[in-house]
Amino acid sequence: FLLGNLHGFDPARHMVPVDEMLSLDRWAVDRARDLQATLVEAYRSYEFHLIYQRLHNFCVLDMGGFFLDVIKDRLYTTRADSLARRSAQTAMYHIAEAMVRWLAPILSFTAEEIWQHIPGERGETVFTETWYPGLFSLDQDDDFDRSFWQQVIALRAAVGKQQEQLRAEGTIGSSLDAEVDLYCEDALRDTLVKLGDELRFVLITSDARVHAASERPDAAIETEVPGLWLRVVRSEQNKCSRCWHHRADVGSHSKHPEICGRCLENIETAGETRRFA
Repeated sequence: FLLGNLHGFDPARHMVPVDEMLSLDRWAVDRARDLQATLVEAYRSYEFHLIYQRLHNFCVLDMGGFFLDVIKDRLYTTRADSLARRSAQTAMYHIAEAMVRWLAPILSFTAEEIWQHIPGERGETVFTETWYPGLFSLDQDDDFDRSFWQQVIALRAAVGKQQEQLRAEGTIGSSLDAEVDLYCEDALRDTLVKLGDELRFVLITSDARVHAASERPDAAIETEVPGLWLRVVRSEQNKCSRCWHHRADVGSHSKHPEICGRCLENIETAGETRRFA
């Protein structure tokens, strides 16, 4: 997935500066930096079982289970030259450069093959390289810090649990068939509203609305996340044929009646603005 979505990415021309990257992308690189520090120490002490465990968890949980899952929409629906897409590609580039080095001592042939396909100028072989120096940490003053994204990950798990129940009942198929209402105590509500409309992209639902806990209906389900109740329902809106989100404005554009306003913006104008996810 990383290499496939770096096709056509030129680090010399397309790299986004750290302070211009989207919050989620900065978080992903920060996670990679933390992992690299752990892996370097593990290699020095020959703890290969720890290397395998931490690297496996990073790929399955942090990347496949969260980051890469969320950014698919951005990669496939925003303009090819947009900041939103290039920011995601910048994060993936940094992670790929670091990961190929992590793998080299234990998956030598695989790492060497990966090395030949990462874009940008590089040495002849990964085995003459040192650990990747381009990873960075989140700014401690960043509102979207590690604890923020950990809360979001816990929220995704709670929403996903309810979606699975609806999927088992045959009510929805894709997660984008669903809309979710979140009823939150004040502290959690203040956290989630920071994402604005981009919360739906993080949850991979067609809509996500945040309410005060006092507004929750009887149908809202209490979750394992403290101070959070959910109501997940099948969307009644038409489905956009381009991004697959169910949106109220699908069918309202005479020139492109099959797509939503966001996709129309990405096709015919400078494109949508993303700040967080």
